[in-house]
Amino acid sequence: MSRVLVIDYGFCNLDSVCRAVQECGGDPLLTDDPGQAGSAERMILPGVGNFAEAMKVIRRRGWDRAIRREVLENGIPLLGICLGMQLLADRGTEGGDSEGLGLVPGRVIRLPKVRPDLRIPHVGWNEVAQTRSSPLFEGVPDRKDFYFVHAYHFEVAEPSDVLGVTTHGPDFASIVGRGRVVGTQFHPEKSLRYGLALLRNFLSAF
Repeated sequence: MSRVLVIDYGFCNLDSVCRAVQECGGDPLLTDDPGQAGSAERMILPGVGNFAEAMKVIRRRGWDRAIRREVLENGIPLLGICLGMQLLADRGTEGGDSEGLGLVPGRVIRLPKVRPDLRIPHVGWNEVAQTRSSPLFEGVPDRKDFYFVHAYHFEVAEPSDVLGVTTHGPDFASIVGRGRVVGTQFHPEKSLRYGLALLRNFLSAF
């Protein structure tokens, strides 16, 4: 059973993430202590809320240093979910320009309202088109629906770091991946069968 550290920095209800990890065969360790970052085989960074405020808390508690150490020096796989995916970026503009974790090059900007009837935030089920192969997609057919709640999106610097795209107005990166770091703009823990399949693949293939 894979030991999975679920990072609690106060920006998400984490019960559903921990339950999903258990359902997928993992052993979740929910903690707000970055000193425990080295005690698991994998890490999950969830999140809902404001990029700048989240990074302030992450830096104040020392999670930025702990995450970078475990990922870059020790090779621990990391999954970012929703805001957690956005925090993987170099910078974000929500709440003012601020520095992210810098694990996947790019920046986070607001979704453009390209039509008067386009709803921002983007809330609900939407299709993810897979753009390149990944162990994350084992048993997950292309163009399945997943559950989204967000008003900002990750503008990825390197096209090869985009694993999947979704259309809401224009296309945006809905799955990113660089090495053993991956992120989903949608919530796999709320996306039923195929969301859990993605999570199960993260626990077994990364």
